[in-house]
Amino acid sequence: MTFSSVLVANRGEIARRVILACREAGLRSIAVYSDADADAPYVRLADDAVHLGPTAAAESYLSIERLLAAAAESGAEAVHPGYGFLSERAEFARAVAEAGLVFIGPTADVMDAMGRKDRARAIAEKAGVPVMPQFSAEAVPVDAYPVLVKAAAGGGGKGMRIVREPSALAAAIDAAGREAASAFGDDTLLVEKYVEAGRHVEVQVFGDTAGNVVHLFERDCSVQRRHQKVVEEAPAFGLTDDLRRTLHDSSVALCREVGYTGAGTVEFLVADGQAYFLEMNTRLQVEHPVTEVITGLDLVQWQLLVAAGEPLPLGQDEITATGHAMEVRVYAEDPYAGFLPQAGHVLDVAWPLDARVESDLEGDAEVSTAYDPMLGKIVVAGTDREDARRRMVAALDDTGVFGVTTNLGFVRRLVASEAFAAGDMHTAWLDSDASADLLTAPAVPEESALAAARLWARHELSGSDDPFGRLDGWRSGGDPAPTRIALVDETDRLWTSALSDDEIDDAEGIAIIDHDRITVAWQGQTWMFETPDPMRGGHRAGAATDADLVSPMPGTVLRVDVAAGEAVTLGPQLGVVEAMKMELALTAPYDGIVSHVGAAAGDQVPIKHLLFTVDPT
Repeated sequence: MTFSSVLVANRGEIARRVILACREAGLRSIAVYSDADADAPYVRLADDAVHLGPTAAAESYLSIERLLAAAAESGAEAVHPGYGFLSERAEFARAVAEAGLVFIGPTADVMDAMGRKDRARAIAEKAGVPVMPQFSAEAVPVDAYPVLVKAAAGGGGKGMRIVREPSALAAAIDAAGREAASAFGDDTLLVEKYVEAGRHVEVQVFGDTAGNVVHLFERDCSVQRRHQKVVEEAPAFGLTDDLRRTLHDSSVALCREVGYTGAGTVEFLVADGQAYFLEMNTRLQVEHPVTEVITGLDLVQWQLLVAAGEPLPLGQDEITATGHAMEVRVYAEDPYAGFLPQAGHVLDVAWPLDARVESDLEGDAEVSTAYDPMLGKIVVAGTDREDARRRMVAALDDTGVFGVTTNLGFVRRLVASEAFAAGDMHTAWLDSDASADLLTAPAVPEESALAAARLWARHELSGSDDPFGRLDGWRSGGDPAPTRIALVDETDRLWTSALSDDEIDDAEGIAIIDHDRITVAWQGQTWMFETPDPMRGGHRAGAATDADLVSPMPGTVLRVDVAAGEAVTLGPQLGVVEAMKMELALTAPYDGIVSHVGAAAGDQVPIKHLLFTVDPT
């Protein structure tokens, strides 16, 4: 079946990616948007756009009824689900087909089979794909630990818990089941052997309606935190030819077994020279650009062709890989506070020029907690892994997001680290003590303060046409005096610099200046400096005291475990807040008395809401 128009049932950078692919293919694109995304760039980019509903995903991007109504209203003939939201929901694929539209992805029956980890595992075994040892939740052998409890439905690391001893199994099953039910509406769990230092390697596959199946090589996605990918690269490095062949052949065999069509990814855990099947993602992956870079192919164009009934453009022998590609995900999150998602107003953004950038983020935009906190992706290509790594470090140095806390500084430190350069990282590395230094908030570096001073001086010198108002150190007799700049950082540390004209003229960097404040991006991290105010004390107004425990994100209070007046000791849990589908425990910071409880179980609270105050004893 052919089609001439595509409804893009998603938002943000993936919606933009698909809209551009449709334009290149000569297809009419229709964007959909919630109240929060009414002014988003991807909406303006599309040929047409339809309003779905309120900001809440359940009433917009997760509403099958509203998406089908948008398709009917706009005259769309096909639907591309992107990734996330409804992209792996068989009921959505089935509803699209029943409405007489083309679903750009595998069939609903295949999604039913492969979208659940338990069914996919059974099919993999039938196809001869190596699988991980599995156990009954009621009878896990004592010598089997550590084990991984994971949701049978969904993905993205949600509903997963590592269990290292029998006494912790029941609590892990309870928490994982609750999280899975919240995220996927299904609390079915699997218990499998957990490999401590394995690598996550996945194979990109494609099938067409004529039964042809090919692989487009593999990617390494081992750098993860809480099962969420941070850095991806292609091809995977350090694999033997035999292991690489096993990964490719097993993935193609699995697709043939299930009759797969469209783009998909078969994921494996690699350890001690062995590969174990994890799951199959029946959609386009976030990290698909690294495969595009090494193969020179456009996977979204392939999706459109296959959905229109066309055969795969190339056979297996015609697909080649060249060089090395690397991708980092840019998130609105605080890596130094447990990777908590962040929200707020983006004042401005600077993306690198010498890299492929996949993002729909512009300056003067709002980052909401209603959706996934990923802001974009930065992709580089190199002749080999080390060349790609160096190019990524340079690209991150040229990137800045101002106004919202991001992980940019963290991923820059990560990619520049000796451990990453050596390829020593595995799926649990970021969650282990080995990453302690990277996850410790860095002090303000002298270089960033000097860069801020130089840029501030240039700003001040160019800000006045009055020669007597310029801070250029001019004097009637002798050479100009050095320009002295004094700035205060966020920790109230005073930085002073005496700068010559040459130093000011040579000033380079990424920064924004707002009145008496400059925020400079230095090696991915943003640092804010202000001109000193002698009337302000060392403590910043509005700062919370050590006794206050506030909600780190807008969310729902799941539990309140203490009452006002109760004595607590260092460490015990005071309560639990659920934010962005994550459960965040708030614990006593020291021995003391609870003097304030600011919420009850079930309450919706905003960010920074005061939940507990503990007065030290």
